[in-house]
Amino acid sequence: MNDQTHDPAPSGRDPAEPFRLVVVSGGVSDPSSTRMLADRIAGRVADRARERGEQVAVDVVDLRELASEISTALVSQLMGPKMTRAVELLGGADGVVASAPVYKAAPSGLFSSFFHVLDSDLLIAKPVVPAATAGTARHALVVDEQMRSLFAYMRAMTVPTSVFAAGEDWNDSELNRRIDRAAIEMLLLMESGFAEQVRSESWKSYQHRYGSAGGTELDIDLSTDLMRLAAGGSAGPRRDGPESS
Repeated sequence: MNDQTHDPAPSGRDPAEPFRLVVVSGGVSDPSSTRMLADRIAGRVADRARERGEQVAVDVVDLRELASEISTALVSQLMGPKMTRAVELLGGADGVVASAPVYKAAPSGLFSSFFHVLDSDLLIAKPVVPAATAGTARHALVVDEQMRSLFAYMRAMTVPTSVFAAGEDWNDSELNRRIDRAAIEMLLLMESGFAEQVRSESWKSYQHRYGSAGGTELDIDLSTDLMRLAAGGSAGPRRDGPESS
């Protein structure tokens, strides 16, 4: 019997608590090959975790169910209940599997729009497995050329191995090898507690928008005359200079 040992969970995390993995699927058909690929990756992460005496809890954000709310958020910045729930899941995630269908050499508009409306601070340092499906291998570079750059802008930590599946790949053992490689990379990054440590140690070193991530990123003096006026109040009492003689 081969006993596998590894370092205990980083401080601040209960070793008995499962890792939280969120699957974001941009597939619109039923059944969806995009969702199938994401589920296989998430399932393999859970399998590898069990081999190491750990647990992974998986939640799914199915973007076809959020299509109307994504459109509303694009034009009005208003978040519906399903979008709000998706943001909560991603905010609490230890890792993300992001799977997109590819059309005309680009991730689907639904997939891209979802991430465009998210706060840029939401995924800082979180590990992400980028994955994509397409009808032909001509689209294979989309994962590394476009999806990685999207998550780099959001300052997420993409794993070294991306996963792409064209129609002919589903019965190829190479796909399984890539899924397994991406899964262990994801698990090791979650085990390291890297994202939690980055947020704890260097959160203020990032350039945050005002109001992002709950407004905790900035120290703002609300007592100044300018801030009182901006909030609809009045400036402080007038401070005149000394009377002239």
